[in-house]
Amino acid sequence: MNRLPHHHTTLVTGAAQGLGRGIALDLAARGGTVLLHGRDAGRLDSLADEIRALGAGGEVRTYLADLSDLDQVDALARRIRDAEPRLDALVHNAVAGGGARPLVREVSAQGHELRLAVNHLAPYALTRGLLPLLTASAPARVVNVASIGQEALDFDDPMFEKGYEGLRAYCRSKLALIMATFALAEELDGSGVTVNALHPAHLMDTAGVRDHGLTPLVGVEEGVRPTVRLVVDPEQAGVTGRYFDRFTDARAHEQAYDPEARRRLMALTDLWVGAGVPGA
Repeated sequence: MNRLPHHHTTLVTGAAQGLGRGIALDLAARGGTVLLHGRDAGRLDSLADEIRALGAGGEVRTYLADLSDLDQVDALARRIRDAEPRLDALVHNAVAGGGARPLVREVSAQGHELRLAVNHLAPYALTRGLLPLLTASAPARVVNVASIGQEALDFDDPMFEKGYEGLRAYCRSKLALIMATFALAEELDGSGVTVNALHPAHLMDTAGVRDHGLTPLVGVEEGVRPTVRLVVDPEQAGVTGRYFDRFTDARAHEQAYDPEARRRLMALTDLWVGAGVPGA
């Protein structure tokens, strides 16, 4: 196990359960300081107590926010910038899955399609908000938990208002996350901040998988190892703009490599995140 200095600080979003909880416990056991984000104060406090009981050397602090609300995302970034002396890694793990009612299209506080809002807009906005801290702490790493489930974005209907289906919306949002990974990695090249995405494991035993009526195939620990590797492995230093299928440098959906598609997505993303107005 790669030990971490106690000051090595990682923010894990969606840390209160599932994969995020496993990632947080693994990083804490290595001696690093872990910042736990979640929506449920009770679960966060319980996990923080569990981490403190490890006595591994690092500290733990909790941050409450609903990432489906971009105003709360902005406030979260401000709170972290004001409170934390450094940020060595940022793991975007919080997720909106396909949903228990997949034919019901849900929207965020700003009126954006919910899967796109939580799985793409929130990570992008939070990364942007924390860039001053990440850059000041460089070398630093951003790790986006994506999925092997990817579907091409429809730029004629970017908010999936026609023929909506939750799992397809999830797959579109995860491809958007990967495309933003590539765009940010290119933008931040030379800054000391790397940005990578991965599919951590197939059908882990998580609430999102079960809610969609799918049968889990593996435990969350199978997804913890490849995700934590991108945070701590010295061999990954400087590696950026990649998509990994677990431990393998892999090829994402073809649309992710279309420069014009990436440009269009990021222009819309900046509009949605900046103006908070849905639509193209």
